[in-house]
Amino acid sequence: MPRILPLFTKALTDSWRSTLAWALGLSAACMLYLPLYPSIGGSAQMQDLINALPPEMTKALNYDQIASGPGYTQATMFGLIGFLLMSMASIGWGAAAVGGDEESGLLELTLAHSVTRVQVVLERALAILVRIALLSVLVFLMVLGLNGPSQLSIDVGHLAGAVLLFAALALLSGTAALCAGALSGRKVYGIAAGAAVAVLGYVFNAVGRQSPDVEWLLNLSPYHWAYGNSPVANGADWGAAAGLYGISAALIVLGAVALQRRDVGV
Repeated sequence: MPRILPLFTKALTDSWRSTLAWALGLSAACMLYLPLYPSIGGSAQMQDLINALPPEMTKALNYDQIASGPGYTQATMFGLIGFLLMSMASIGWGAAAVGGDEESGLLELTLAHSVTRVQVVLERALAILVRIALLSVLVFLMVLGLNGPSQLSIDVGHLAGAVLLFAALALLSGTAALCAGALSGRKVYGIAAGAAVAVLGYVFNAVGRQSPDVEWLLNLSPYHWAYGNSPVANGADWGAAAGLYGISAALIVLGAVALQRRDVGV
């Protein structure tokens, strides 16, 4: 193994194919959705269609924003298909980082190579962060490249802030999966924890927007923390970004402490 960050390096090299596959998926999503805006966004026909839909549906899907280029990008790319793809990627990486290796018996072999348990968690978490960062930069460049041709009128600064929140939301699901895997030693628990963060966050946001009586659910939704301010249109909420990254850091520390203190088995 390389002497400098050996587990981080191996995690990146072993996963380059999956990273490339997710990159192609995100690129395809950008190229599929964003060029459609000139033909539908801001038109009277589109507004009539939105008005014809149940208000609950438009709020749940954020379709009440798609009359503008930034709102359309927020609702379709960052809030739906991009969120789904990034969550799936980060949850898979997080669940496999410790829990998956322990189930397969590879974690014991790794620990036999003079590396510590804390090192395993920290370096693999770093690998997840770097992969998410690479995919997020790709999305930024894709949206930026399509901004003019697709007539989206997105401010570059707002786009950068939205991408940071996009990455923070994916990282939270990934670190939840990693932490649960480190606590339990099982990949399935990691997948369940990461999926719970992503799915419940989305559901709480959708339900919380329906009525003032259930608005309290928005306070429990990481999805709303990230996107409640519509960052593509209005700029990032930097407090929310700091909170999301801070929670991810805490989950990584918790996972490291948990793996350090328990027995490792198959």
